[in-house]
Amino acid sequence: MSDKSWSRARNLSDLDIKEIVDILDGWEGKLSWDLLVESINKRLNQRYTRQALNNHSRIADAFKLRKRSLSAQPIRQRLPIAAAQIVDQEIDVILQHNHYLEAKVQRLEAENNRIQQRHVRWAYNAALRGLNMNFLDRPLPVIDRQQTEVTMESLSKKTR
Repeated sequence: MSDKSWSRARNLSDLDIKEIVDILDGWEGKLSWDLLVESINKRLNQRYTRQALNNHSRIADAFKLRKRSLSAQPIRQRLPIAAAQIVDQEIDVILQHNHYLEAKVQRLEAENNRIQQRHVRWAYNAALRGLNMNFLDRPLPVIDRQQTEVTMESLSKKTR
């Protein structure tokens, strides 16, 4: 056995996936799975493998889109902020935020397209089963969350 104690990272929750996708949306400079894993470790204090991250389609798609977007940027925009002394700090912050928002919009558009495709698939499958939109759009049943009245009689029936 090695001296290092290794423990498995917790499963990725929806909130973790959102955080990771936000990291990717704001990513500047060189992007690789190793660099992303390090950034996630610093931000979430969890170390995930490339394979674990790639298994989540939102993360994998956001990674591919950001990688493609970064490679399409001119070299000046890929330079770290410290190396780009030409632009003053205020403009640099605005540009960085703009890149973040553009990446986020691009990712959200891709997610929206996937959701729309899933909706079309569900509508088709529902139609095959004879379900119409009126049936599918019915509201969920109301859940009665009132406390059940406990009596001595009901308790004695349960213990028998």
